[in-house]
Amino acid sequence: MSGSRLAGLLPDLRWRGLVHATTEGLEARLATGAPLRAYNGFDPTFRSLHVGHLIPIFGLVRLQRFGAQPVAVVGGGTGLIGDPSGRSAERPLLDRPAIQANVHAIRDQLAHYLDFAPGPTQALLVNNLDWLGELRLLDFLRDVGKHFTVPYMLAKDSVTVRMDRGLSFTEFSYMLLQAADFQHLHRSYGVELQCGGADQWGNITAGLELIRRTAGPRRPDADAASEPAHGLAYPLLLNPSGAKFGKSESGESIWLDPALTSPYRFYQYWLDAEDRDIGTYLRWFTLFDRARIEELEAEQAAHPEQHAAQRALARDLTERTHGRGAAERVVRVSELLFGGDPAAADAQTLTDLAAEIPAAAWPESEPGADEHPGLDLVDVLVLAGTASSRGEARRLVEQGGVHVNGRPAQDLEQRFTTADLLAGRFLLIRRGKRDQRVLVRGPGKG
Repeated sequence: MSGSRLAGLLPDLRWRGLVHATTEGLEARLATGAPLRAYNGFDPTFRSLHVGHLIPIFGLVRLQRFGAQPVAVVGGGTGLIGDPSGRSAERPLLDRPAIQANVHAIRDQLAHYLDFAPGPTQALLVNNLDWLGELRLLDFLRDVGKHFTVPYMLAKDSVTVRMDRGLSFTEFSYMLLQAADFQHLHRSYGVELQCGGADQWGNITAGLELIRRTAGPRRPDADAASEPAHGLAYPLLLNPSGAKFGKSESGESIWLDPALTSPYRFYQYWLDAEDRDIGTYLRWFTLFDRARIEELEAEQAAHPEQHAAQRALARDLTERTHGRGAAERVVRVSELLFGGDPAAADAQTLTDLAAEIPAAAWPESEPGADEHPGLDLVDVLVLAGTASSRGEARRLVEQGGVHVNGRPAQDLEQRFTTADLLAGRFLLIRRGKRDQRVLVRGPGKG
């Protein structure tokens, strides 16, 4: 059964726009229906993966759904060296304890996507430090280095783009270590396919070269399907400026770790996707079938103001990444912030909301007083940070667009007391459509 499904993998990836390059014999190999193991490596130089990693993650997910056995390689060994691919400068080197902590964190994140339950397509997760850490320098130079010429390595894009800026021998050797990874996985785990982003194609083909050179002579009558190993590269996720999503060269990363990017911000990132990108994102980052995606695209085209496709994408990805409970919470918060009635929200939704937007403390009563006398509208705007001064607050009110607890606020003399606090604790202030803030009574933010 799994073998018959494998033949459909590349057509599905092509329809989704996820094929940047493949080796010549891959399609013929998949058509044989023989069991297949495929791997993708993940760099542990930070404690979290980010949305740019979702392309290779979903690549492994789709391989598994089509009957292949995915192998996720966390680079505890190569992470000590640093991959120059897609980089404009040398990576800072981390020590072993830091790398190991990151490896464990990434393992936990991958478990949200891949199925590690026993079975013919059970996902495997390995750490390349387990074999690279045992390499002896002289053996490595003889067994791996002798198969590569310097001109061959210099011709790789990951190297040429760094020649003017400088490239250490440490990072120059990364290609050989990744080739050694592929060779080890091929010999020890029967892995035949390496996958990765478009910027990894040079490293992937270096691994193929090493396997070919060490696999023994090839039969003269062998066809492309009988190649010992194959490669598949995916397109890269680019940020709005057209650069590759990264984790250290810009402040734009959206992390998979909820401590670094909250589930609400993660959800909102996808909800804010441009209409021109939404079809691509649905294909890349969901397991929706073709009929469902085309249905969402048609609905988006007919009623773009409803953002049906963005909502479907954001909900599905948030649930897959952070769990159903977190997805339900952020959907309620988002609906409350953008069109819901705050007066109808329950205390938990308001608490969740207060954790996601700028919050300030509602002033406590003076010692001996029964209750705080309240704040006028101008005080509310200044205290919440909506306005930087009382003069600016008055101008904002006069210009319109200020709402408190979902209601237009136009009276400069209007006062707000604890009786106006939603659920006894929250006063929501909105300026325009996007500037949302909250005053919170009681300890802590929310």
